[in-house]
Amino acid sequence: MKFANRISGGKSPVLEQWGMDSEYGVLEKVLIGPMDHYNWQTGNAMSRRSLRLGREFDHAVARAQYQEMVEAYQQAGVETHILEADASLPYQLYARDSSVMTPWGPIVTQMYSPWRRGEWKAVLEFYQSQQIPVYDIVTAGTLEGGDFMVLEPGLILCGYTGERTSEEGLAQVKAWVEAEGWEFRSYKFDPYFLHLDVKLAMLAPKLAAACIQALEQEFVDWLQGRGIELIDISYRAMLELGCNVVALGNDRVLLPFDNLELKEKCRARGLTVIDPDVSMFTSGGGGVHCMCQPLKRQPG
Repeated sequence: MKFANRISGGKSPVLEQWGMDSEYGVLEKVLIGPMDHYNWQTGNAMSRRSLRLGREFDHAVARAQYQEMVEAYQQAGVETHILEADASLPYQLYARDSSVMTPWGPIVTQMYSPWRRGEWKAVLEFYQSQQIPVYDIVTAGTLEGGDFMVLEPGLILCGYTGERTSEEGLAQVKAWVEAEGWEFRSYKFDPYFLHLDVKLAMLAPKLAAACIQALEQEFVDWLQGRGIELIDISYRAMLELGCNVVALGNDRVLLPFDNLELKEKCRARGLTVIDPDVSMFTSGGGGVHCMCQPLKRQPG
C-alpha cells in the first residue's frame, strides 16, 4: 500500500479538502486526541513541577474540561475529529505531536518518550479511514509536532532540542519541505522547554505571542525582521503554558481560561477570546495547542 503522497524532488500535489498553509487561517477541521487514559507522566518537566507544587490530577474534572474544550471548537464552527483511544498511550491526548499538517498532507512523526512511541498507529489509521493522503512518515530520528509550525504561507519553522525533535528528524523533513520550494527555518533551544509551542504561537497574520525572555535574541530579531509583531508573555505565564494557544482565524483565539495575561493582551488588540478551562491538562504539560492537530485551514 502506498503511504506517501510526497513526490521525490518536489511538486507534490496540494490537497483541496485538507491541509493548511499557515497557523492562522480559518480553522475548519481539527483532530483532537482522546483523554480516556490520560494521566500525568513524571518524564514531563511541567507535570513534575505541578506535582512539586502539590497539584493533583482529577480524572472527573479533566473529563468535564475536555468536553468544554471540544464544545468550544464546535461552537466556533470547527468540525471535530477524535483519535481512537489506546489504553497503553497515556499522552495520546496531545494530538499535535504524533503528526503535523502541511499543504501536501499530514506527516506522521516519530515520538521521543517511550510512553508515546506507539502513537503513530492510531493517527495513521485515522488518516487512512478519512482517505486523507499522508505526505510522508518520518523515519530518521525523532520529530514531534509541538516543534513544527507552518508559520505563514511559504515558510515552515521547526524547533529542535536533540531530544523530542532530533537533528536527524529535522534534516529529513527540511529536505522534503525545501524540495517543495518552501523556506524551512530551524531553531535550537534547551530540552527543558519541551516544544517550541511552549514559547511561541501565531495568533493572526504577522502577530504572535512569545515569551521573549525564553528566546534567543537572534531568533527574536529574525521573527521581527519578517514583520511579525510579538506580544510578549512573562516567563511565569509561559511556565503555565501561556503561549500554548490556537488561532481560530478571523481574529479569534482559543486559550485557557486562567491564561489571564495573554487574554487581556489579545482583547486589547481587538481579538476575540474563547477560553475553556483546561487546567488539568496544562498542569500535565500540554495546553490547547498541544491537544489539537489542524486538519483543514482556509488559505492564510
